[in-house]
Parts: sequence; structure tokens; C-alpha cells
Amino acid sequence: MLYTLNDAGYQAFIVGGAVRDLLLDKRPKDFDVATSATPEQVKAEFRHARIIGRRFRIVHVTMGREIIEVSTFRAANADSVQIKGESLARNVKHIESAHSSSGMILRDNVYGSLEEDVYRRDFTVNALYYTVQKFLVHDYVGGIGDLEKRQLRMIGDPEQRYREDPVRILRALRLAAKLEFNIEKTTAEPISELAHLLESIPAARLFDEILKLFFTGKSLETYQLLEHYNVFRYLFPATANVLAQDKQATKLLQLAFASTDQRIQDLKSVTPAFLLAAILWPGLQKQYLANQKKRMPPMVAMHQAAQSVITEQVNYISIPKRFSIPMREIWEFQLRLPRRQRAKVIVENKRFRAAYDFLLLREQAGEDLQGLGQWWTDFQAADKEQREQMLSLTRHGHHHSKSGKRRVKSPNKEIKSGNL
Repeated sequence: MLYTLNDAGYQAFIVGGAVRDLLLDKRPKDFDVATSATPEQVKAEFRHARIIGRRFRIVHVTMGREIIEVSTFRAANADSVQIKGESLARNVKHIESAHSSSGMILRDNVYGSLEEDVYRRDFTVNALYYTVQKFLVHDYVGGIGDLEKRQLRMIGDPEQRYREDPVRILRALRLAAKLEFNIEKTTAEPISELAHLLESIPAARLFDEILKLFFTGKSLETYQLLEHYNVFRYLFPATANVLAQDKQATKLLQLAFASTDQRIQDLKSVTPAFLLAAILWPGLQKQYLANQKKRMPPMVAMHQAAQSVITEQVNYISIPKRFSIPMREIWEFQLRLPRRQRAKVIVENKRFRAAYDFLLLREQAGEDLQGLGQWWTDFQAADKEQREQMLSLTRHGHHHSKSGKRRVKSPNKEIKSGNL
């Protein structure tokens, strides 16, 4: 692609995360190209290319199975690029891009030079440009030095850059966790104070950002940074309110993140439905208990709690139905799993496995579910005859584990609602 654009008379560079990752001996997950060619000129050079986006018009070029994102050099906003000791900053002209009252960029399609494009990048380590002309990496803002120091440093004035696009706050924390980098002091300072600006970001865009935050294999570290910088509460306010006074809820979240990271490391499938079910569980429990105090039947109390929690959450982060429906089913199953006498039917349900894993997570976090997790573990491992025996014991008020011991339990005693 770079050769094609160069041969057509345009400058072209691999830029951003791909260059950064290659210099860190990591495998890039995708490649971005920056060029002096306009979107229309890029499209004319490649057969499988389409122009997308309104705020930023870019070109997606399909090559084999790869989609390569090509963007035209953009002019920089002079207000946000004053960097001490950088002579280039003097040459950057002011542009008329549309901003909101809080400083957020709303529209931005003013094209510029390579030197100007550098200052549109967020962090110095993402502003490295690789060219096949003499095979050089161009570094205008000290990105190589920051890579060597393993630090994230914002290009320009951090406060203004966060105001232009508050999602940069999430990007800073995600990259710090992913790369195991420190966040440079002046870059870190405004984060807590400006985190509230995330409330102005469309809920659908934040859902995409949540997927990036929690499904790259470093979700536990990311969560810890979100808490450290007081950002988590602007993403999941109902959960944050419970976490402040409930160590067990914090433990549940930490275990859910650690489990997700382990699954990604083991190349197993992960679903946002399970992790979001865990993140929202503390708020759901609180609502469920409040509903039970109103003497609602358990399943009605659960339905209403689920509806309430999801309705509130989508004001901050939208959750597509393909995830919110399985989330509700995982939660509702927490009321079905204590009904051991229906085990044969329950175990055949497609949502059983996720609900069972969720039950174990709750036990690991410290909820006393009276051995329910072990009972279901035993039941799954048992043959037909052993299952019948376990069900018979359940009907007669005994709990059976594979060790042969029986745990006597009153037939009328159910798991206390406080544990749901």
C-alpha cells in the first residue's frame, strides 16, 4: 500500500499503534496508514476501497482478509499543540474545526501536512511514522524516548486534549494497562477532574470503548486504573455506589475481570454478556432486595430489578439486546439453580453453563450459597444412576457430594434472599 501511494506521487506512512507495537516487539493487531492523498485520491488508487465517517472521513482499503485504515494528514488546532521546545508548534496554523462549548471536537476535516498531522495524534508513542522511503521512522515529539521510558505522554496540553475528546481519558488508561506503561505526571493530573466529561459521550460510542477496555487481556489492570483515577463511576454509577461500601462486590468484579483475562490468554471465547452481568450484579442485588421488601415474588423482584438496572445503565453505556438478553437470563438463573429437584431440565438449558460459572464466581467472592456450586459441579460429573441418587436425596432434604458425605438440610429452608 505504501509503495502504491508513493508511486502515485503521495507521501504515505504506517502510523500509530502498529509502529509502536513493532518497536516494542509486539505483534500489531492492525495497520493504519497516514497519507498526503485525499480520501478521493486514495479511493482512486485501490479497487476495494470505500470512504467512511462524517466527523473524520477515512478510507477502508480491503487487501485480502485485512482492512487497512487510511487517513489524510490533518491540520492541527494551534491552541492544543504548544509543546515546549518544539519549533514545529510555531508553524501550526489555527483551523476552523467545529467545537462544542466544553471544547469537544464535533467536526474535523481540514487537511494539512505531515508535520501538522503529528499534533493531531494523542500520545507521543502513537505519533511515530514509518516510511518505505529509506525505511525510516519519523519522530517529531519524542515518542521513541517515551517508549524507552515506558511512559504515556500526551501531545500538547493534556487538559485541552481531554476536553477535545474525553474518550482519550479511557484510551490513556487502556494503553497504560495494555503496554504496562506509566502515565506521565502532567498527562495523568487532569484525568480525575475531567472524568465527568465522559457523560457527554454518546452511549453507543462508550459501549465500543468498553469492549476495548475489557477484552484485550488486561481488564483487571484496566479496572484498577479506572478506580484509581475515579473514572469507573462515570461508566457504571449504580455499581460504583455499591462498591464504596461492599468489599464482597469489589471481589466479585476483580474475579470476573481476572477470569476474562485468563480466558483470553487461553484463547477461549469470551462474551460481553457475562462480564457485564458481573459488573452490574452489585446494583442488581441491591434493587432485588429492595423489591423483596415490597413482598414481590422472587422472580418478579428479579425481573423488575434487571429492568431497572439495565434502563439506568443504558443512559451511560448502551448495551445491545444480543448482550442484555443473555445477561437477564444469567441473573434469573441464579434463582433457578437452588431448585435442585429440577436439575435435569436446568442442566439442558443453553444458558446453564454461563449461569453455573456465574454462581461459582459469586461463591468465590464470598457469598455463602450453602454448597450450591459444589452440588452442581458434582451433578454435572455424575452418571445417570448417581444423578438419580442425588435427586432422591434432594427430595428427602439431604444434599449429597461426591465424597459420600450427606449434608442435612430442612426441606423448607431456602437460600436467604440476602444472598441473591
